[in-house]
Amino acid sequence: MTSTARWALAFLVVLAVLQLIRPTIPARPATSEVQAPNGVRQILNRSCYSCHSDERRLSWFDQIVPAYWLVRHDVLTARSRLDFSTLGSRPAAAQEAALYEAVNMIRLGAMPLPRFVQLHPEARVTPDELASLEAYLAPWSTRPQGPAPGAGSAGNSGAPSPIGSAGVAAPVDLTQVQPELDGLSFDPAFEGWKPISTTDRGDNNTFRFILANDIAMNAAQAGNIAPWPDGSRFAKVAWQQAVGTDGLVHPGAFVQVELMVKDARLYSRTEGWGWGRWRGPDLKPYGSDPRFVDECTGCHLPVRGNDYVYTLPITAAHVRGEEVVNNAAAALPADLPWQPLDWGAITLYVDPQNHATATLYGNDIAMRAVQARNPQPQAPAYPAGAVLALVTWAQRDDPHWFGARIPGQFRSVEFVEVAATGHADTYRRFAGSGLAEDRAAEAASGPRINSILSLPPARLP
Repeated sequence: MTSTARWALAFLVVLAVLQLIRPTIPARPATSEVQAPNGVRQILNRSCYSCHSDERRLSWFDQIVPAYWLVRHDVLTARSRLDFSTLGSRPAAAQEAALYEAVNMIRLGAMPLPRFVQLHPEARVTPDELASLEAYLAPWSTRPQGPAPGAGSAGNSGAPSPIGSAGVAAPVDLTQVQPELDGLSFDPAFEGWKPISTTDRGDNNTFRFILANDIAMNAAQAGNIAPWPDGSRFAKVAWQQAVGTDGLVHPGAFVQVELMVKDARLYSRTEGWGWGRWRGPDLKPYGSDPRFVDECTGCHLPVRGNDYVYTLPITAAHVRGEEVVNNAAAALPADLPWQPLDWGAITLYVDPQNHATATLYGNDIAMRAVQARNPQPQAPAYPAGAVLALVTWAQRDDPHWFGARIPGQFRSVEFVEVAATGHADTYRRFAGSGLAEDRAAEAASGPRINSILSLPPARLP
């Protein structure tokens, strides 16, 4: 027997012995499958159930060790994150959220796993099937029922009305908020960070401000985000949506704060980021144990090419790659009297009839008057020198998240400069192509000034 033959025989013997090392992949009947129409379930059954169900579906080549070990690992990991055999036992909102995440994974090419589709082409989701899943979910088909507590009428001005709430709890002490279960500390400084984007989530009827600390903000403005530098911090602050009697959608009850903290060495096991989420008015850490972070890294896996960041920062910097930054929403003319995108954010709202979103910014003097953690939220008494800017964009679909919309092209920018007592406040409006100044708006500026100054801050816990 030649040396080559002996080696081949030895390999076959070892391979045969390895077949005996076969830990099980548990299989059991479905106990409560996801609640969805038959057409939707058929797509999920064919494309997702091989890994994301309690069924055991292996092709003959999946059964051969060592490939079997990899398949088993993938199946058990997939079940732990999403199991369609038991998803139906969860509340309807949780089922819908799981389906939205699944659709986003499909849209971004993360699921089904590309290597799985190569060997199992029948699992591929076709464009028509993806469209069927999206049509079933139908974000924005319903808006939260209103009116919001305390919402008034905007009259003929079309401006948003203040939204207040009575009987809310006193603010929590942010320095006493407990760390996340993975050890990440809460950062009270997030209140002073600047906004890099906003999101209107039609999948769960929430608004989000995405705030960035100075390191992250400077990196975004310079286009230094591939990857984001160590020390970058993001806070994603979420509120429920509430409809006012003016027909506009405003921030309602506070939902949560999520943090991402970049340190490539310290968080090397979690994709270079520390992750945390604090929910409710008492800012309770999320999850039942430190393994909650797997949910975070798994959700952000489709945007690993963007350093695991879903947000398209509003910046004029040009970054290589498709849909990495939001340049259109940053294209303010240089000759405006102020550049408000560098200011702090006070609140936001959406005009669903006109598919527009607006953010109210304030200069440093205005932001010092803002008390977003006032237990009885109301519009601040802005001192002389305060400048507010209501920036309105057309909305566009978020390319990174089905069911979300982000700022697109500019519609208008309105400035209110607060004068000293006894003098008239100044109002200027810039709108249309190129944001030219609308001189005629100044003649009827009184109601508009009052409407903008009356907007209360989006409430923080």
